[in-house]
Amino acid sequence: MAQALWLVDKTADRRFPFRVAIEQDGRTVLAVRSQSPWPGPGQQVFCLRERGDVAGESLDPLERVPVVHLGRVGRKLTVVLDRPTRKRCEFLAIQRTTKDGRAVEQLFFRTESGIRAHRSRTRMELLPGAAPAGPLTIAVDTAERYPWRFPGATLVRRRLASGDYALIEAGRSVAVVERKTFDGFLGDIGAIQALHHQLEDLGSLPTAALVIEAQYADFLDGKRLAGRWPATHLARVLAEVAALHPHLPVVFAGNRPLANAWCARFFAACAQREASPQLDLVSETLARYRAGPREAGVEERIRVSALESADGSFTFAELAGRFGDVPAGRVRRVLGQLRDEGLLECTGRGRGTRWLVRAR
Repeated sequence: MAQALWLVDKTADRRFPFRVAIEQDGRTVLAVRSQSPWPGPGQQVFCLRERGDVAGESLDPLERVPVVHLGRVGRKLTVVLDRPTRKRCEFLAIQRTTKDGRAVEQLFFRTESGIRAHRSRTRMELLPGAAPAGPLTIAVDTAERYPWRFPGATLVRRRLASGDYALIEAGRSVAVVERKTFDGFLGDIGAIQALHHQLEDLGSLPTAALVIEAQYADFLDGKRLAGRWPATHLARVLAEVAALHPHLPVVFAGNRPLANAWCARFFAACAQREASPQLDLVSETLARYRAGPREAGVEERIRVSALESADGSFTFAELAGRFGDVPAGRVRRVLGQLRDEGLLECTGRGRGTRWLVRAR
C-alpha cells in the first residue's frame, strides 16, 4: 500500500493562489484551494473544496511530503506529516444555512498553533446542537444481578455477546462497557488467560471500555490485597492488560457511583456522535484513503537503521545513503539524539568518523 503524499502547488488564481492536496496510489484523496500554503501562528485559513479536473492547469510544485496519518476527530479531518516541524494540521468542515435555506459548506485549514489559539464557542468536538432523537436505549446483560442505574434511559434486559452494558441505536450495539468490581477483577486474575480472551473480544469492538469500580492505587495496597495477590504481581498484570489491549480504554473510576456516572456520560457522548451528521468532506476523504498501519516517520526509520547496522558501526555517508531524499541535517539531528541517549558513540574525525552502536 503506497504512502499518501501531501502536495502543495502554486496556482494562477489571485484569490486562492495555492492548491493543497493529498494523493495516494495516483488518486486524489483530498484537494482544496487555499489562501496560504500553511497557516501562520494563531491563524485559520478559509478554503474551497476543489471540484473538477485540474488537467491543463498551470501548477508550480512547492512541497511534496509523506503523510504519516489521516484521521477524524468529530467534524475535523486531522493530518500528520512526516517532517520535524509544521507537521500537524486539520481541516474543519462546517455546514451553514443561508437565508434562502441552502446548505453551504465552509472549510477552514488550521495548524496546531492555530488550534490552540482559537477559542471555540463550544468545548465539545462534536457538532453543536447534535442530539439523539429520544432517550437512550441501554441493554443490560442478564448476568448483572445489581445493575447500574440510568435515569431517563430505556433499559432492556438481554444476553450480551460482549460486555455488561451496551448502547443500542437502530437495533444495533454502538458502544459497550465491561464492568469490574475490585473483588471481581481480583478473581478474574486467577484465570488470567480467560481474562485476556475476554478483553481481546472487547477491544475488537469499534467503541468499548473496561470500567473498574476502584482506584489504581487499590491494586497496589498491600493491606487490601492481604491473602490474595502480591502488589507487585498486580502491578505487572495491570501493565500487561494495557500493553496487550492497547485499543481498549481502562477506566479506574474509583467506586460504583462514579463508575455508573462515567458510563452514563460515555453512552451519552456516543449517542451524540451517532446523531452528528457525517460531513461530506471528512467522510468522503476517509473513504478514499486506504488506511493501513500507521507509518513510521522518517526519523524513526533512521533510528532503526542506525541501531540495526549489520556490523554495529557505520559512517555518516553510509547511513545518509540509505535515505537519499532526506536532508543531511535531519540525519545528523537523529544521530545527535542517539548519541545523547547513550545509544551511539563516534570515533575518529572528518571523513574517517565512524558511529558505533553501544551494547545494551
